Amino acid sequence: MSDSADLARQCMAARPRLVAALAAQLRDLDAAEDAFAEAMAACLALETPPDRVGAWLMTVARRKAVDAIRSETARIRASEAAALIDEGEHSMGNVIALPESIPDERLRLIFICCHPAIAIEARTALALKVVCGLPVSAIARVFLTSEPAMFQRITRAKTKVREAGIAFELPERRHWGDRLEAVLLTIELAYTAAYQDAAGEIDPDLAAEMGRLAAMIAELLPEEPEALGLAALIMLARSREAARLDEIGAMIPLSQQDTGRWDFEAIEQARAWMDDAAVFERSGPYQVMAAIQLTHARRAFDGETDWQAILSLYNALLHMRPGPMIALNRALALAEVEGAESALEFVESLPLDRFGNARPVHVARANLLARTGNVRAARMALDRALVLDPPQAERLFLERCRIELSAI
Repeated sequence: MSDSADLARQCMAARPRLVAALAAQLRDLDAAEDAFAEAMAACLALETPPDRVGAWLMTVARRKAVDAIRSETARIRASEAAALIDEGEHSMGNVIALPESIPDERLRLIFICCHPAIAIEARTALALKVVCGLPVSAIARVFLTSEPAMFQRITRAKTKVREAGIAFELPERRHWGDRLEAVLLTIELAYTAAYQDAAGEIDPDLAAEMGRLAAMIAELLPEEPEALGLAALIMLARSREAARLDEIGAMIPLSQQDTGRWDFEAIEQARAWMDDAAVFERSGPYQVMAAIQLTHARRAFDGETDWQAILSLYNALLHMRPGPMIALNRALALAEVEGAESALEFVESLPLDRFGNARPVHVARANLLARTGNVRAARMALDRALVLDPPQAERLFLERCRIELSAI
């Protein structure tokens, strides 16, 4: 990696933390992002990179923010915001004063962004953008919507934060429950983005980071079974990471992975979290999703997959959390139990026109169409999926499937 590329990577790695910290001061996400962008541009233009990139960016971004606030267009808010900044100390330790300790800055910021005054999907999207640093295109993919629609959603959320004067501060612990659902959803979707991006093009450290945060929440809130369920779900998915890519970097589907490369200690940790969650007798979607993944993990021990059990779990999950992705995954389990024709009939009954830009829909249809012998339609479905710009590992896999279908 070149020096300039490494510097850019360091800047982007620091971005979520610094933007959120600036937003906490300015109470204006747009201003925070603009200030960081200017600071990053200035950093990349330096002949000699600073020793402490994050600290340098924070100092410069604060100056940029003050300059912007003091401009004519921000006259009304300039005095108050500039005073807030000028009164502060120039260290990250004083940027965010919190009434309760969460032993991780990024997790604190996710809680702060997930304010209950904003609709859950909007606050989750905001947290994914500001704290997790995901590009809008990646956030749109996990929400199965278009990039312009997601951009508008995030913009509206920022406007709501600004106009409502929502404070960027961590609530007292007794109010954490009001934000927990959105916090868990943020971590789930951030991990989903990393999981889809098996080659780590967006952020190679994102999957590990989300796994770490999920485990931390499970430790902080051991009385919340869904927090335990999410930690188990991510741990089970991470247990298979070493087996997900072949020698050319193409994705390997779960059913074709070498179970000898799975992490058995991780599987055991996930099972322990699920046992802890079960004590509370309050089942939820994360516990069911973890149970599905644990059922898949059993293949490493007995060599078979209990598809009937997986289908039953998806039936329960679809009731708890109806949605197109759950329905598609249920269809693939149904294909194993009742055959591809039944599964395809179920998929075609879904309102697929609403999810025309959702790549998993076309991949699932291609799979089922090919299994029913409709090769031409399967090729067309794969072509639709490939047009939708899949991550590199998935693209290589889909292109191979396309070649195999062409040979039939």
